[in-house]
Amino acid sequence: MLSTQSAEVVRTTLPVVSASLDAITTRFYTTMFAERPELLDGLFNRGNQASGEQSRALAASIAGFASALLDNPDERPDALLARIAHKHAAVTVTDDQYVIVHKYLFGAIADVLGDAVTPEVAAAWDEVYWLMAGALIALEARIYAEAEARDGRTWRQWTVVERREETPDVVSFVLRPKGDAPVPPARPGQYVSVRMLMPDGIHQLRQYSLSGSTGTELRRITVKRVRGDRTLPDGEVSNLLYDTVAEGDELTLSAAFGDIHLDDGDAPVVLISAGIGCTPIAAMLRHLSDTGSRRRVLALHADRSKRTHALRREWKAMVDALPDAERIVWYEDADCGCARQGRMDLSDVAIPEGAEIYLCGPVPFMRDVRGRLLKAGVPARAVHYEVFGPDLWLGTDD
Repeated sequence: MLSTQSAEVVRTTLPVVSASLDAITTRFYTTMFAERPELLDGLFNRGNQASGEQSRALAASIAGFASALLDNPDERPDALLARIAHKHAAVTVTDDQYVIVHKYLFGAIADVLGDAVTPEVAAAWDEVYWLMAGALIALEARIYAEAEARDGRTWRQWTVVERREETPDVVSFVLRPKGDAPVPPARPGQYVSVRMLMPDGIHQLRQYSLSGSTGTELRRITVKRVRGDRTLPDGEVSNLLYDTVAEGDELTLSAAFGDIHLDDGDAPVVLISAGIGCTPIAAMLRHLSDTGSRRRVLALHADRSKRTHALRREWKAMVDALPDAERIVWYEDADCGCARQGRMDLSDVAIPEGAEIYLCGPVPFMRDVRGRLLKAGVPARAVHYEVFGPDLWLGTDD
């Protein structure tokens, strides 16, 4: 909880700080990496730095946390914090790194806002930062403990036992852990980090949803290679995985993390995905199938075409095998007669009452679908979503 004095200062200055957050976070990252370049080796995603997504996500999280403290002073915004904490755990953020971030972030605030940062203003926002940092440190300690990933046990070598071409741009890797040490089970919908050594000698981490697993013995990730355009380069890790990794190779994977996962229960389940967002949904369907679930399941997917629909046959087979499940697919190029034409349209889709809904796909797609669900009377608490990459939707409402 913010002190009364700091709350008033933050409330007064929040509009100015929010308007400058993009400039502040850009200055923060530029200065920090210039003085601490080692942080780019195996921690920060330089692709997200180049696109500006990481800066925008950091700005949104700071503004969201400060607003939550002001709007609900007696509550900690755990939903917002849990999303960040799981992302941090997946890249093994450590407690001492919050001190480093504090130094460069507040230096950037002073540089951008200048004389507006009085001692009173600095003290109030310092309180906001350490409330957020303290909460994240506590959450991350619990997440590491639950994943049995403390004391150097976050990372493990896995052998690729099968490489499977799913579409012209998507490949799956089936993985077996090396060694005899037990591997904690992953929850359906969670992700792992893959650590790759790049050609220039720098390690980069990327998160990939577990698209399927068999206990702790075999796990699968499904990777779509990211093709760049005039403004952004190709995805360096996804292309390296796609182009170079074969059966028999080894990959370094983290433990499984992620706050969005399918919970067991009796409530109906609605699984909604688009494009490569099918990967965590596939893991959820696999879990429902393997456990013989009798829950009502509605599986909805949108894609460009049958040809680009990754895991299509498996998705269909798992839904068809469930006793009370229905599937609907939309293709923008629906020339196969096997799907609805165009983009996903829920106007004539009956959402089961009391359903838990899981979304994954591009943010504009999820924002549109979530908005339609809320207008249809679905409570916001029942709609869960997973964002690939920095969460630019963090803490926002439709």
